[in-house]
Amino acid sequence: MATFEKKMTATGGSHSGEIDSGYAWWRLVLTLILGTVACVGNWSVVVLLPTLQIEFDTVRGGASLPYTCTMLGFAFGGVVMGRLADRVGIVVPVLIGGLLLCIGYVMAALTTNIWQFAACSLVIGLGSAAGFSPLISDLSLWFGKYRALAVTFAASGSYLSGAVWPLVIEHFLATHGWRSIHVGIGVFVPLVMVPIGLLLTRRLRTATYVQAEAATEAARNELGLSPNVLQVVLVVAGFACCMAMSMPQVHLVAYCGDLGYGVAVGTQIIALMLGLGVVSRLASGALADRTGAGPMLILGSSMQALALLLYLFFNDKSSLYVISGLFGLFQGGIVPMYAVIIRKYLPAREAGIRISLVLMATVLGMACGGLAAGYIYDATSSYRLAFLHGFLWNCVNLALVSWLIAWPKLRRRQETVSA
Repeated sequence: MATFEKKMTATGGSHSGEIDSGYAWWRLVLTLILGTVACVGNWSVVVLLPTLQIEFDTVRGGASLPYTCTMLGFAFGGVVMGRLADRVGIVVPVLIGGLLLCIGYVMAALTTNIWQFAACSLVIGLGSAAGFSPLISDLSLWFGKYRALAVTFAASGSYLSGAVWPLVIEHFLATHGWRSIHVGIGVFVPLVMVPIGLLLTRRLRTATYVQAEAATEAARNELGLSPNVLQVVLVVAGFACCMAMSMPQVHLVAYCGDLGYGVAVGTQIIALMLGLGVVSRLASGALADRTGAGPMLILGSSMQALALLLYLFFNDKSSLYVISGLFGLFQGGIVPMYAVIIRKYLPAREAGIRISLVLMATVLGMACGGLAAGYIYDATSSYRLAFLHGFLWNCVNLALVSWLIAWPKLRRRQETVSA
């Protein structure tokens, strides 16, 4: 694939005046801003988890329900909006996302029980979906030589959102209350998303898609897997990695509260984790453009498993800062690598739906993992088994991605033996 792309670049074919152009980099900046704003829905509920538990008089598992609903909306909304982006471009999904976020946040401020809040969280998740997989698939079409870096930039909006929004929400929580915060977010988000979205009306020419299709077909023949088989492997791997990833990301604030460190400390730690996750995503993208997405995927999965094990043995405040920082550095680059692999091996015209299906699986993994950890805590009064539960799912992910990367070599060896 890399050789093919170099040949296309050398002849000027892959650029077509659009790919890797100055406009493409400008589009990257706008995409990063959009993702940072739109993905607020993924993180506001994490900061509020302890508050919601008290406000609505529920158990930890029940308080985790709004997060799960947010992730369900985020997952299925990503698929719908990804398909919409394939057909009509990215502008319409962004505008719809801004409207849904406005409705979801304002309505959430009026809720009186956890079930109503969870229903509003589903709408919020649908809106936030416009800031993730559709943006990633759209931006991946505008880059060739620097595609992995571009994809990780687009995906970094979610983590940058997690580094910024929890601190903002925690700052205003004590003085304004969570209901006023929700109204404020509901008003602010569309005011940013709508004008930026309208700047992304330009679409690629047909000739650019034709050249991209030729590149993916050549790479797919080399891999030796059908599109649907590759899709299934990536879907299962994505679900497994995020079942593991969800435990610290969803429950760290509540975990710090249980340990007596307070919600503010937990919020600072989650912001540190996700801030370093941005660094990890960008660094992994730059390296993946040179080494390939596969090796970066295996490295990230291995290191994430190590960090989950460290949580089992250390829980003092300093250790949590260090381990969570390492966790952010280790796992930040995992999810974007799925999108890079899809763009390398699967049709460009199907990028929106293909990438969204895999990212839906990762989001469902986050939703199920967060909920499972909450109920494991309720059953054991401890997060120890929840961390172990995440580690075991991580092992499933590592086995799948290792097989996927090793498969072309195994296939060639079998063909040599048969010959």
